Amino acid sequence: MKLATEQTETGLSVDLAAVAANTRHFRKVTNGELMAVVKADGFGHGAVNAARTALAHGATRLGVTSLAEALELRAAGLKAPILSWLNPIDAAWDQAVRAGIETAVPSLEHLAALPETAAVHLHLDCGLARDGADPAIWPQLCQAARGRRVVGVMGHMSSADVPADPMNAAQRETFDWGVRVALANGLNPGHRHLAATAATLNDPLSHHTMSRIGAGLFGIDPLNRLHPALTLTTPLISVRTVRKGTGVGYGHSWVAPDTTRLGLIGLGYADGLPRAASNRAQVLVRGERRPLVGRISMDMAVIDLGTAEAGPGEPVTVFGPGGQGEPTIAEWASWAGTIEHEVMTGLGSRPVRRVRFAGPGRQR
Repeated sequence: MKLATEQTETGLSVDLAAVAANTRHFRKVTNGELMAVVKADGFGHGAVNAARTALAHGATRLGVTSLAEALELRAAGLKAPILSWLNPIDAAWDQAVRAGIETAVPSLEHLAALPETAAVHLHLDCGLARDGADPAIWPQLCQAARGRRVVGVMGHMSSADVPADPMNAAQRETFDWGVRVALANGLNPGHRHLAATAATLNDPLSHHTMSRIGAGLFGIDPLNRLHPALTLTTPLISVRTVRKGTGVGYGHSWVAPDTTRLGLIGLGYADGLPRAASNRAQVLVRGERRPLVGRISMDMAVIDLGTAEAGPGEPVTVFGPGGQGEPTIAEWASWAGTIEHEVMTGLGSRPVRRVRFAGPGRQR
C-alpha cells in the first residue's frame, strides 16, 4: 500500500480504531461468533488491515466472496478460518483446501466439483432469488452432502434493514426449515449463520451461532450507532474569479448566478466521486460547506467558493465521519441516489492511503 508523504496530496485516511470500535459493538449485541466480512478490499478500507483489526477486537472468522480474496488474506499471514461463498464451479478448489479455506455450496454441481476433504457451508436461498440453493433442491443437496465435511449452513435476508418487513419472518422460517432438513439428513453443521450487519443490529431472532458483519465494520448504519472510518481530503489545485453568467463544466449544467470564486480539485468519478451527485454534493473548505458545481468529470470537480479566502493548496475535506461539519459518505450516497456501500467500494486507487489508529472518540 502506497503511503502519503505530503499533507498536500490527495489522501484517503483509514481509521482502524473506528473498525475496532465497531467490531466491539457487534461483540456486545450478539452472543454468537462474529465473522468479519472483508470482501472488496475490505469495502475499500484495505482487507488485510481491516481483517487484523477485527480479529483483534472480537471477530473470530473472516468472510470474502472469491477464493482470490481468501488466498490474499492467507498470503498476508492470517491464520483465522476463512469462508469464501461466491465461486464458479471450476474454481481452484484444491488450492482452497490446501490453504484451509472453507467454501459455500449453493448447488449440486458445486458439491460434485469440490474435493471430498473440503470444509463446506451449505448455502440456502432464503428469498433473494440470487445466490444459494433453491429450496426446491435443498433436501436433495443435504442428502448428497452426507459423508461430506459440512461445517455450516448459511443464508441471507433481503429486508433486514426494515425491521417491520414481513419478509424477515418468512426468511427466518425458511432458514430454520433448512437447518432442520440438514439435521434430518444426518448433517451436523456447527455454524449456522443467517444475519449480516442489518439483521445483527435489528433482528435478534435471526442470530444463530454466528453473524456475518461487513458494512457495519466500516460504520454503515442508518441509526448512526457505528463509527465511519474513512476521510478523503484533497488540495485546491487552482482558484479563479468568474463573472455572472459563466457556465461551468460539460454542458454548462451550472451557470454562475453572480460573480464568484471557483476552486478546482483533482478528484472525479475515476476516484469514486459519483457523477450522479453533480450539482448536489458539498465539500468542506475552511470550516464551511461549499457546493460542487457543474458536472463531476473523470479527474476533476469544481467548487463554488463564494467569498471564502481559499487559495491553491488549501485542504478540502470531501467526506469524513462528520464530526467537524464535513459531509459524510451517507450524504454522498444520498446526493448520488445510491447506497454507502457503492461509494466506499468505488473509491479509486489514486488517493494515497493513510492508515492510522486514531480512535472514534470524536463528536458525532
